[in-house]
Amino acid sequence: MDEIARDRLTGSLRRGAVKKHVAAIHVSGKLTLLQRKLSNVLLLNAYDTLTTSRRHQIDARTLCMMIGYNSNDFDTLKDSLRGLAETVAEWDMLDEQGRQEWGVSSLLSYAKLKGGICEYAYSDALAEKLHDPKVFALINLNIQRRFTSGHALALYENCYRFVRTGSTGWWSLDLFRRLMGVADSAYYESYKHLNAKIIKPAVAEVNKTSNIIVTPEVKKMGRQVTDIRFLIEENPQLAILDLDDGEGIRNGPVYRRLRDLGVSDRLARQWIAEHGEAYVTRKVDYVAGQDGVRDPVRYLSAALKADYGGEGQGAATPAPSSERARRLARIKALVEGRTPTQRDADKRMFLSRLDGAARDDFERHGWMSALNADRIAAFWEELVPGAFEEDAV
Repeated sequence: MDEIARDRLTGSLRRGAVKKHVAAIHVSGKLTLLQRKLSNVLLLNAYDTLTTSRRHQIDARTLCMMIGYNSNDFDTLKDSLRGLAETVAEWDMLDEQGRQEWGVSSLLSYAKLKGGICEYAYSDALAEKLHDPKVFALINLNIQRRFTSGHALALYENCYRFVRTGSTGWWSLDLFRRLMGVADSAYYESYKHLNAKIIKPAVAEVNKTSNIIVTPEVKKMGRQVTDIRFLIEENPQLAILDLDDGEGIRNGPVYRRLRDLGVSDRLARQWIAEHGEAYVTRKVDYVAGQDGVRDPVRYLSAALKADYGGEGQGAATPAPSSERARRLARIKALVEGRTPTQRDADKRMFLSRLDGAARDDFERHGWMSALNADRIAAFWEELVPGAFEEDAV
């Protein structure tokens, strides 16, 4: 992670600049729980191309699944997207030269639904800020789905950005009310009401639901509370809650071998999820046995796609002859055509339909699971109607 060169700054800026970057963007707290979840999913879907693509797409069904919204009521989805377009994101930070920068932008510059696809965009200025890991922390979607309160999720988002520093720093109560979306309510001008109805319930849900534990502290002037901050520590129950579905993969031997080869965390988990540990292990072994490989990651990627070392190896591989082989090839193509967010949603959606030995086999072999072959084909036909028509003899 790049940081501001401290020798460019003077005085107190040299001490606090990096911390100030951590939570530089404040989003209006008036978002509903559904809108907050939607905002995070859209950001995750667009993250890899935030600064290189002006428009982003995700199919509406995947979008609803990722936020835990299983209804076909697209009017509600439209209302949520409209709310994001009407919501203001504000930043106040230091640039690389230590100069103060303030700005505002709508959270989404536009969104549209057409043909089952949600297309949306961010303003260039906001996209640049959101893509900077020093400015914005991506929220674990497995965790956010567990929240039932918008105030609790708002508190989690604003605290999670400070997880590495251990504290949010002091916020004035006016700023805190804005972050919680209650700045316009006279009722919450009273700290007694704010604490009873917002702070205590939100803290309780964050500590019960998420991967962090927060503890509020207040600063007073006389008898009046003027500021609040939250101390943050990791939740020791994280492993028990099994909130990060990547942890099991990360603990496996094939994941470690991929990382040793130089494969990124995200790509390693993606390959294992798509192909299964056994298939990936065979390809890693194959690559390890080749001499003169200059770029093992690129070579391994090709080996996985073309089944190097397996039947029909080579660039001139003939078309699969059996119906099952054609079906597997089609499924591979369908998976590769999805974005990382969609692949994750597809996998979780399919896993939710399995149990026992069928679930275990899919977790080991991914979409190549022989035990689930018929279920997998039916799933993709449901997800992409007509997906296998071109394979019919």
